[in-house]
Amino acid sequence: MNFLAHALLAGSADADRIGGVLGDFIKGYLPAGLTPDLAAGVALHRAIDGYADRHPAFAASRARISPARRRVGGVLVDLFYDHLLARDWAIHGGGTLEDYTAQLYGLLKDYSGPLPQQARDVATRMRTRDWLCSYRSVAAVGHAIDQMAVYRLRRPNPLAGGVEEFLADAEGYAADFTRFLPDALAFAADWRARHGA
Repeated sequence: MNFLAHALLAGSADADRIGGVLGDFIKGYLPAGLTPDLAAGVALHRAIDGYADRHPAFAASRARISPARRRVGGVLVDLFYDHLLARDWAIHGGGTLEDYTAQLYGLLKDYSGPLPQQARDVATRMRTRDWLCSYRSVAAVGHAIDQMAVYRLRRPNPLAGGVEEFLADAEGYAADFTRFLPDALAFAADWRARHGA
């Protein structure tokens, strides 16, 4: 899952959503210098990632990725699912996407203090460039993938042009996402209930 899906799956607690959005930038053992509530949000992020990797619909989406990009298939599917979530927010989310992301951007600013510098930098770019609403556009997702190919992954990788994978089977990815999201929401709600998050 990428930023928007992680925020939705994290539920309504502020720290869970921050941990969900920025969990990829918190490395190592928890609490890793975080407050207990932020550490719980990052733990939920990690649990959701593990769940996604095992889910049959997510696996079906990864299998749609061409052999040339298969090793970065999970990264691509994460972004494709964020696009589908943003595009169909009226079905999956509450209220408007603009209102939801404005609230989330405000939380990112409020919680910036205890986060690692890289997470703060990403949160600032996400907020000032309105990444999450931009994900409604396939072109914006393509741009994000191309930027990740250059700036986020350290080793040479086949991400550039990866939006072609989505365009080759958009309906298939959408069907997988429709199967995946209700299960992921149920998993995340159960995890929060069991862990007091």
